[in-house]
Amino acid sequence: MRNSGLILIGAGGHCRSCIDVIEREGNFRIGGLAGLSQEVGTKIFGYEVLTTDAGVVELIKTFPYALIALGQIHSAELRIRLYQELTMKGFRFPTIIAPTASVSARATIGAGTIVMHGAVINAGAVIGENCIINSTALVEHDSRVADHCHVSTGAILNGGTSVGSGSFIGSGATLREGISVAENSMVGMGLVVQHDLPANSRFRERHTS
Repeated sequence: MRNSGLILIGAGGHCRSCIDVIEREGNFRIGGLAGLSQEVGTKIFGYEVLTTDAGVVELIKTFPYALIALGQIHSAELRIRLYQELTMKGFRFPTIIAPTASVSARATIGAGTIVMHGAVINAGAVIGENCIINSTALVEHDSRVADHCHVSTGAILNGGTSVGSGSFIGSGATLREGISVAENSMVGMGLVVQHDLPANSRFRERHTS
């Protein structure tokens, strides 16, 4: 795949981290970026912003692969929309795993997901499509992370936990074993979740019961 062209969708801070992981993995050649109109023509680490999101489909013959390189905190809506639109247009989405990550051969990781430096994904874990498993995050055995989620830096998902589609788990947050966080939820930085959370939850305060 080394000569396969990959276009990154997004040209912000998360994109910078993605570039480093992709280069170090070495499986894809980054052909360029898609960003905001005011970013077109600029470069990040030598890679040019070639077009806006609206124009990226014109590049599919040159760059058959794409990766959503936008960050996700408050909402996964934009990442989901772009992923679905570009999939329908024929782009292929690779799974990117940093060489510094530890991923069990018994784990499953979906298309369009990136696993960043130092992350650990243990046996029996299932990660969906278009996810970010950020630096030093831990997804323990038999946990489930659905599509379009961001498990942020240093977060800990203990064994048998479940995170619903479109959810965000903040930096350093911890989910107790067996806990379920339903879809489109947000868990704030450094928090400990010891009970199930319903859909669309905004868990932002420390809770110890």
